[in-house]
Amino acid sequence: MPIRISDPADPRPGEITPRESWERLRERRALLGAAVGAALTPLVASAATPAAAATQAASGPADAKLDAKPSVLSTMERPTPREDVTGYNNFYEFGTDKSDPERYAKSLRVRPWTVAIEGEVAKPGRFDVDDLRRLAPLEERIYRLRCVEGWSMVIPWIGYSFSELMKRVEPTGAAKFVEFVTLADPKQMPGVRSMVLAWPYTEGLRIDEAAHPLTLLTFGLYGDVLPPQNGAPMRVVVPWKYGFKSAKSLVAIRFVERQPLTSWHRAAPNEYGFYANVNPEVDHPRWSQATERRIGEGGLFVRRQPTRMFNGYGEQVASLYAGMDLRREF
Repeated sequence: MPIRISDPADPRPGEITPRESWERLRERRALLGAAVGAALTPLVASAATPAAAATQAASGPADAKLDAKPSVLSTMERPTPREDVTGYNNFYEFGTDKSDPERYAKSLRVRPWTVAIEGEVAKPGRFDVDDLRRLAPLEERIYRLRCVEGWSMVIPWIGYSFSELMKRVEPTGAAKFVEFVTLADPKQMPGVRSMVLAWPYTEGLRIDEAAHPLTLLTFGLYGDVLPPQNGAPMRVVVPWKYGFKSAKSLVAIRFVERQPLTSWHRAAPNEYGFYANVNPEVDHPRWSQATERRIGEGGLFVRRQPTRMFNGYGEQVASLYAGMDLRREF
C-alpha cells in the first residue's frame, strides 16, 4: 500500500504542486523509468577500464541522465528550484561559504571512482560506483532536507534504499553501526587544506537506521547524475536527520561494531550529536530549531515554517527511538 509522507504542518493547498502536474510527471517518469540494469547477484568488484574511463568526462559518466521510477515514499511538496539546490549548500571540502561548492567543485574528478566496503560484512571489497548504481532499480524520491542552520529544501533525489546494498554485502551480527567516509583530496578540494574539520569527513548511522527504507543511497537529482557540488558520484541521504548526516562523495562504507566518531561530533560534541534527528524541541546552543526557512521561497524575509519532528517523517521512523531520551541522545 502506498505510504504518504504527511504531517500536521504540511503546506497549504496553494503551496503544493497541482495534482495534474504531478500526474503528468509520474506518467513521463513511468515511460522513461524502467529499472536501470539488472541487479548484480552476486556483487562483483570491478574498476573502470581505461577505454571506458577515456569516454567519461571529469564531471560524470557518459549517461548523465538517470531513468528512475517515481517513489511512493515521496512528499507531495513542490521541489526547490534546481538552481538553489545546486548553488546553495554545505560541502566544506570546497569551502565554508554556501556558494563555494558550486564555484570550486568543478575540479572534482568523479570517474574512475571506486568505493570500499569494509568491516563486519561477509562480502567486502572495492567496487566501481557504476556497478553500485546498477545494483537495484532507481527511484526518484522527493525528500525534505533540513539543515541544522535553520534552512530547508525539497529535493527530487535519485537512488535506492541503502538496505539493497546491505543485502548484497551481508553484514555480520557484529555490525552495529555503519560509517561513511568522504573523499579528502587537497589537490581537488581546496577546503581540505583548512583546519575547519578533521579530514576525511566521516559520518555514521546505527545499523537499523541504515537499514530503514527511507535511507537512500543516492546517485542523482532532478533526473541527472549528482553534480559535484551535491556529492557526486554517490552519497547517502537520511531525510529525518539534519543535513550534515548525509555524507557526500563516498569513498568508503564501513560496517563496524562500535559507534564511529563522526566529524561534527568530534569538532563540537555539545552542538552536533551523533543522532542529529530533526527536533524542534532541542535547540542548537546558539539558535532555536523551532522554525525553518525554505530556500527558494521569497528570500530572507519569507514566512518561516514550523520545524517538524523528524522532519515530518515521524510516522515512519519514530519507532527506531522508542524509549530513548531524545534531548540527551540528540
